[in-house]
Amino acid sequence: MLNQPKIKKLHYLLLSASLISFAILSCSQTKSKGPESPTGYDLSKPEKYGMPDILQEISGIAFNKGDNKIVYAEMDEDGALFSLPLGTKDETKTKFGKKGDYEDVAIAKGWVVMLKSNGDLYSFPLSETKNAEVTKVTETTGLFPKGDYEGLFADETTGNVYVLCKTCKQDKDTKVTSGYILTLQSDGTLKSTGNFSIDVSQVDQLSGKKKGTFHPSALAVNPITKEWYIVSSVNKALVVADSKWKIKAVYHLSSNEFNQPEGIAFDSAGNLYISNEGSETTVGNILRFDYKKP
Repeated sequence: MLNQPKIKKLHYLLLSASLISFAILSCSQTKSKGPESPTGYDLSKPEKYGMPDILQEISGIAFNKGDNKIVYAEMDEDGALFSLPLGTKDETKTKFGKKGDYEDVAIAKGWVVMLKSNGDLYSFPLSETKNAEVTKVTETTGLFPKGDYEGLFADETTGNVYVLCKTCKQDKDTKVTSGYILTLQSDGTLKSTGNFSIDVSQVDQLSGKKKGTFHPSALAVNPITKEWYIVSSVNKALVVADSKWKIKAVYHLSSNEFNQPEGIAFDSAGNLYISNEGSETTVGNILRFDYKKP
């Protein structure tokens, strides 16, 4: 028979064990996996649009004023802009420059802006996309530090153009990604008006996966929430940040659906589109995720 001191000791041990179990459970719940898709979207159920062979290496995509009837796209290595009715392979090709590593496209105020990986920008009237070749292109160079640039977005309302570093020397060994703001002038020229930075130190923690160094490929503003959506192909991640660039959430992009996510755009209804380069076994495509109000 247990004496009183031993009974008290047993009760103490049982209580301690219960408290430890509760703490472990609470900790696991705190670190539990968050939602797999941004509010209003389901990243596991896309509508898929296969691209024509010439857009096997599709990179950036854009719409004019959020109209999803025509998608504008570009591919690596070719100084041309492609336009096609979404859901078809009837592309129109408009040559604007020499061969090179072009990464993204943006449209605002009736102008097309193209981004080269070295940070050079090319602008021309959207009306020129009806022609086989652009008659006059405005080239803007030397605005940014040397680096690798892939993300470009133009705001139709303000005329602001945002360029985001993929890999830049000033960001090396930091947890910061640099970006630059330009203003699109009425003649298609671009004027530097500011810069911004994104603290990406919490990308791993928020994603629940080890993502490593963040290398963004594309960005766009969600017209419904006014949040920034940023794609990183290398990390297979979709980052959502507020209007001041503070990261709110990170979502993993499954290789089952996202072969190589390189471009992002929204239509005026808030539907999300992400373009993927193809491979030997997969055609280049655009994935559409319909917005459903929570």
